[in-house]
Amino acid sequence: QVQLVESGGGSVQAGGSLRLSCAASGRVFSSYAMGWFRRAPGKEREFVAAITWSGGFTYYADSMKGRFAISRDSAKNTVYLTMNSLKPDDTAVYYCALDRYYRSAWSPGYWGQGTQVTVSS
Repeated sequence: QVQLVESGGGSVQAGGSLRLSCAASGRVFSSYAMGWFRRAPGKEREFVAAITWSGGFTYYADSMKGRFAISRDSAKNTVYLTMNSLKPDDTAVYYCALDRYYRSAWSPGYWGQGTQVTVSS
């Protein structure tokens, strides 16, 4: 079993920045992909970004490119999401996710509990 623990959420004013962290533990695959999704109030969950452990290839939702950056620390099995120029529309619960592979229309098998990000205007 894989456990994912997120941290770093909070409240910030529009234009500010936050960095989310997600640490994976347990039976983590030797090679895998980790990423982030979010669910805003009244909306469906949407993909934010993902990164592969082998090669560090990154993938972003079009609306996040340029403002969000995903990175990893392989030694710590930790993935980060740096969010800049935050907007009130970025307010959501952000979920960390992991699976063996990343693919289009990604539906990971492992999820964190979520961390709240609130952006005020």
